[in-house]
Amino acid sequence: MIEELIKYGTVEEHATLKNLNTYHIGGTARYLVSPNSIQDLINILKLLKSNNTKYFILGNGSNIVLNDREYDGVVIRLNNLNGFKIEADKQMAYAEAGVMLPTLAKESVEHSLTGLEFAAGIPGTIGGAIYGNAGAYNSCLMDYVTSVTVINEDLELETLENENITYGYRTTMFKEDKKYIIVAAKFFLKKGDKESSLQLIEERRKRRVETQPLEYASAGSVFRNPEGDFAGRLIESSGLKGYKIGGAEVSEKHANFIINKGEATSTDVYKLINYVHDTVLEKTKVDLLIEQEFIDWE
Repeated sequence: MIEELIKYGTVEEHATLKNLNTYHIGGTARYLVSPNSIQDLINILKLLKSNNTKYFILGNGSNIVLNDREYDGVVIRLNNLNGFKIEADKQMAYAEAGVMLPTLAKESVEHSLTGLEFAAGIPGTIGGAIYGNAGAYNSCLMDYVTSVTVINEDLELETLENENITYGYRTTMFKEDKKYIIVAAKFFLKKGDKESSLQLIEERRKRRVETQPLEYASAGSVFRNPEGDFAGRLIESSGLKGYKIGGAEVSEKHANFIINKGEATSTDVYKLINYVHDTVLEKTKVDLLIEQEFIDWE
């Protein structure tokens, strides 16, 4: 297998995944592969299909909880799919799936285009951000996407226009039905004022530093805010700020963050998320929706 995979990208056997997700947890992967191009990704998928080998597509690992075990398959990391282009005169941007969302947001601003300022502090890739319709400050990414290029079930490239993509708050059809792999997207933006956009990004950065536990490894907000309320308030009112399981802790700074104090395992994080959910449900009767995705749990 490795001799074939190495034709299409970098390959590592029994690779640790701890440094490839923002919780800094997780076990290993039987194979970790980073394809060199979109075509190489297609070739890898064809090889895996012919060998009946399971795989998992990994972005920046910013909204997932990996398992402690070894993933007995191929983890495909799209970090080498990092091409992007800004066409300021057309008010358009193009980015491959491995481009970091803050990079695209800041480059757009540098070209005096506005719209993606909300995304400057979201630590995800374009592919992952579209998959989960990432958002902040009452904005979401799919509102700026004109089309998404995917690999379909036949392992062919296909372009889906925005009107043919179903999406909602923190979700898309890509998340609900995993028959597509996102490899690139086009965005429509508006002409803006560079200095005003930079000022807005800086103001929000300072606010995040003041209100979020950015000094610790985490995966951002754990639970979706229920309508008319805040998950953090409900968690705090349930007496859970500072509650720990192993090395995982409900942040004292922002109760909707679970942080890795340094030695947390995936099981610690998994158990704590579920404990918080069940405790809030018992005490407030609110069934909080978990935003983070559990990968390869049994």
